[in-house]
Amino acid sequence: MLKKCLMKRCLIFWLVWPVAFSLAAGDSHSDHEEFAHQAKKMAETALKEEKAYEILKTLALPGGRLTGSPAAARAVARATDLMAKLGFDLVKQEPVKVNRWQRGQTEKALVKSKKGGQHRLNICALGNSIGTPRSGLEAEVLEVHSFEELEELKQAINGKIVFFNVPMDRAEPNPFAAYGRAVPYRTNGASAAARYGAVAVLVRSMTFRLDDYPHTGLMIYDENIPKIPAAAVATNHADQLSLWLKEDPHLKLSLMMNCGQLPPVISANVLGQLTGEERPEEIILLAGHLDSWDLSPGANDDAAGCVVAIEALRLIKEAGWRPKRTIRAVLFMDEEFGGTGGRFYATSASRKSEKHLLAIEQDNGGGAPVGLALRGGDKIIEKAEKLKEILSPFGINWIRPGGGGVDISPLIQEGTLAGSVIPETQRYFDFHHSALDQPAAVHPRELELQAIVLAIVSYYFSQEGI
Repeated sequence: MLKKCLMKRCLIFWLVWPVAFSLAAGDSHSDHEEFAHQAKKMAETALKEEKAYEILKTLALPGGRLTGSPAAARAVARATDLMAKLGFDLVKQEPVKVNRWQRGQTEKALVKSKKGGQHRLNICALGNSIGTPRSGLEAEVLEVHSFEELEELKQAINGKIVFFNVPMDRAEPNPFAAYGRAVPYRTNGASAAARYGAVAVLVRSMTFRLDDYPHTGLMIYDENIPKIPAAAVATNHADQLSLWLKEDPHLKLSLMMNCGQLPPVISANVLGQLTGEERPEEIILLAGHLDSWDLSPGANDDAAGCVVAIEALRLIKEAGWRPKRTIRAVLFMDEEFGGTGGRFYATSASRKSEKHLLAIEQDNGGGAPVGLALRGGDKIIEKAEKLKEILSPFGINWIRPGGGGVDISPLIQEGTLAGSVIPETQRYFDFHHSALDQPAAVHPRELELQAIVLAIVSYYFSQEGI
């Protein structure tokens, strides 16, 4: 009798289990369909309103937000006030000590040629550069096209201004790859030339575009080599200088800059979040950097990244979605001058009670989204693949390994998974680090689409975990 009873129970189990599994699968499918429906509704409202662009104009109002500057301080206050008015659960500043470099009022470069006369070049000091002597400096110019050529010509460098005329590779389809290969001349060119006695360097601006606007950016000195002034020259003027040097190899250039370092100051990262209802200590982080270069409001680099993080939270809140885990937007300070804000955030005592599951940094401009990059192994990619149909209408064509950023790299080193919503970037370096990076360089609809994707992705992982 007992044997028959056990057999009967086993039979009932094997008959019922597939049905229960099917119902569970069906519930999951139903939940997914409902999420897709709610995401579509949220996106329709977002695209009608285009609130992201309104936020962009608000953040860009203080102008160029150079780390440690009064404009950066105003941006911190403005961002804090904005997120508080949006009604996020927690808004606060976390102080960060940052270095402060100042461009100064004088940036002049004058070509003096016996054959061509005198001509003004459009230049801008590179970030971290020292200035020239107060009266300026004047020297012959030596054009080089690589570090290898610099080495070959080292006997001819002493007492001259080295002109690194190295264009971004137009044959490279990935703009960031082309930038990555050219940018060492901006970053390390001054010390490389000073090693052989150069008195200053000019570096061709990092852009595919041919125009009259110089593009700045960070340069770094080797502390074991004398420091010399370093400036970027607009691409049109770089081409013209190259032509003049062919006509007159002994032409001279007069350079005057009064940039330099000021004492460090206290700035801040700005945090805003929707606190998780079930696991508030587990964090899905959305990041951008609030500082920018001083030649423009840095609309693409990186007000856009800050904006889509804020707008993603706003969209989630307005949709009535209630995250299980905390979704936090952090607007980092000092990305452009070395990532102080990111390092401070990762090591803050406030992090001891928190566990960051995923950090997504947006720092590739405000263009329309084309893909989702995630780093951390196959598991997170497989999880994200379930979003493919939901994200596809908003421009996401692929989900693959990648993503990250300067500000979240300390978290990545501690084991946090990372990612980025990847936008279209073919025009990004047209504006990057120049006076052209204005709000008008960002399309409102493209910016909103990026925020929509970020909202969907961050909410999904807040519910599903990693």
